Amino acid sequence: MIYTRVLILKFENPIHQKEITLFRGAVIQAISKEANVLFHNHQEDNYRYSYPLIQYKRINGCAAIVCINEGTEAIGQFFSECNFSFQLASRSLEMKVNSVKANQCLVQLWESPFHYRIRKWLPLNSDNYKEYIQMDGLSEKIALLEKILIGNLLSFTKGIGIYLDSEIKCKLTVLNDPVLVMNKGVKLMAFDIEFQCNISLPEFIGIGKNASLGYGIVTQVKPNKQ
Repeated sequence: MIYTRVLILKFENPIHQKEITLFRGAVIQAISKEANVLFHNHQEDNYRYSYPLIQYKRINGCAAIVCINEGTEAIGQFFSECNFSFQLASRSLEMKVNSVKANQCLVQLWESPFHYRIRKWLPLNSDNYKEYIQMDGLSEKIALLEKILIGNLLSFTKGIGIYLDSEIKCKLTVLNDPVLVMNKGVKLMAFDIEFQCNISLPEFIGIGKNASLGYGIVTQVKPNKQ
């Protein structure tokens, strides 16, 4: 069995969703110019086209960093070189660590499904957006989103070096009306959904577009205790 390592670094400092990109930039600026590629996903003149192993987020309204596998080792550079004085545009912040939690998750398929929630998921690109808005029936839209969701989950598993020998099965159980968010000057549809799936996933990972910048955060929905 191969366990996926996850480290969640939470700060006490509240930030706005729009400040996550600035937060990422401040982290990169706070460490040396030779920052590990996992902090920014850029390699010389190329982009690292793979699942992001260091992700910048807003958890419970506060700044957070989620590190996965090799990212849990790279975060040591942040602690050794950062002075925790951040500049987010015109706002100066003295970052205070709230908690550092390290976990291991067995990412694999199971017979029984798990229940998850995703916040601010960006599933649609320019091609499937046109397909989505031309659909009249809700069942058609749900089927398309389920297909995209499975693709996003496969990108995650492949990105952490796990290759499944069976089929991921997903079923949307809650689909809220999407909201429009701006991404690099382009309006995108962000969805809050709940779904059941036969794969175990680490808490607070991101899936879909801009997973490294606070979109598509996955959390498990715990069953109600009777």
